[in-house]
Amino acid sequence: MTDRVATCRCGQLRVTCTGEPVRVSVCHCLECQKRSGSAFAFQARWPDAQVETAGTFSTWSRTGDSGKSATFRFCPTCGATVAYASEAMPGLTAVAVGAFADPSFPSPHYSVYEERKHGWVAITGDGIEHLD
Repeated sequence: MTDRVATCRCGQLRVTCTGEPVRVSVCHCLECQKRSGSAFAFQARWPDAQVETAGTFSTWSRTGDSGKSATFRFCPTCGATVAYASEAMPGLTAVAVGAFADPSFPSPHYSVYEERKHGWVAITGDGIEHLD
């Protein structure tokens, strides 16, 4: 079984994910753009039981457009958000794909909030579901 390790920028916060993710997606919502500091966020989700966190983290929660909250886990030293949990997808932990620093990470299956997508962004590939 595959283990993938995501870390914050300073390396003290580590998240180990076992097995393959059950959902890989990009999100174009304005809050994910703020969180990632980019035009979209790229995350993968695993069942909570397949995710192990080591190191110190702080949390911050916000309510999304759906009315459900998400709680973000970030490094108190370097500030990088590594993982989060959302009431919209209970039982799953989302991990920022960039935290794996792995260019061969599987491509997304979903592209959400596309009505907020930057005009120059194109999410391409076979089998990607595009959702507004």
